[in-house]
Amino acid sequence: MSAPAALLSPGPTPVLRHDWQRAELLELFDLPFPELLHRAASVHRQHFDPAEVQVSTLLSVKTGGCPEDCAYCPQAQRYNTGVQAQKLMDTEQVLEKAKQAKAAGASRFCMGAAWRSPKDRDIPKVAEMIREVKALGLETCATLGMLNADHAQALKSAGLDYYNHNLDTAPDFYGEIIHTREYQDRLDTLENVRDAGMKTCSGGIVGMGESREQRAGLLQALANLPAHPDSVPINRLVQVAGTPLHGTTELDPFEFVRTIAVARITMPQSMVRLSAGRESMSDELQALCFAAGANSIFYGEKLLTTGNPDTERDQALFARLGLRPMPLQAQNVHADHRIDVPGSGTVHADITEPTPQCGRAA
Repeated sequence: MSAPAALLSPGPTPVLRHDWQRAELLELFDLPFPELLHRAASVHRQHFDPAEVQVSTLLSVKTGGCPEDCAYCPQAQRYNTGVQAQKLMDTEQVLEKAKQAKAAGASRFCMGAAWRSPKDRDIPKVAEMIREVKALGLETCATLGMLNADHAQALKSAGLDYYNHNLDTAPDFYGEIIHTREYQDRLDTLENVRDAGMKTCSGGIVGMGESREQRAGLLQALANLPAHPDSVPINRLVQVAGTPLHGTTELDPFEFVRTIAVARITMPQSMVRLSAGRESMSDELQALCFAAGANSIFYGEKLLTTGNPDTERDQALFARLGLRPMPLQAQNVHADHRIDVPGSGTVHADITEPTPQCGRAA
């Protein structure tokens, strides 16, 4: 099968595209598996050392009690999942967790709070956490829900490096998963983060009952943003009893690898992260994902409220595969040499139209 037209310009530093058509992504998904992995690995090697993996740790600094209705989320207060609402952690507690993460090899520390959006009174508390964690020499990341422009600027001033705000799924499947927020709200938050000068972390969840075309639509939405996300977490649905998606047919593992590969090809300079769902992935499946261009993981025993492979298993897997944690200096070099061209592309029309009855950002 011939390649989709103009995947990348020739040369070591191609101009990044922001005008992907869904049909092009579906052509990539349809390639024979070895051919798709070869193309993704070739793109990966143009921009990264394939033996290096960026390592992050995620801590829930405020768990449970979220008013939104995301069908996958055990932190939504309307679902009976056994997750109890908790108050925002103290800075000292967060700092101790950050020290442990750094000692275990993490280079980035992400703080997540189960809010629809932070209130004005929350921002100084989170800003203090950011300053203290950054003082340890770690990159800082936060995921707090929707951000207005003032909150984004305040977090940037505190030293926040990355802000996570996932698109979750394709615009045309979004209304099946979330009903408490518009898709455009997610795009607006990412715009506020970019305007404040922070790096963006944005991806989605697969295995929620979406079609392959809708998985392609998620990647199309991400790749056609005005600037590609610096980190693209690809989550495999973790089914939690009590949530509406519990009992959903599991996504075929090879389809998950295909999703990683297409993300790598369409967003060649982004960190593509294996996120939720790694606890149930075999070492062999993770190895295929690394071969397909994944080069970032969350490290540690828990992702917000769900499990994650422990550090010893990850270290053993790295040793077996000859992988090593990406040094912070290398991450900064990649970030400083991104070549998104302002105005070089716009979000495609079918991505920006509000989806009826849409919802919340993670």
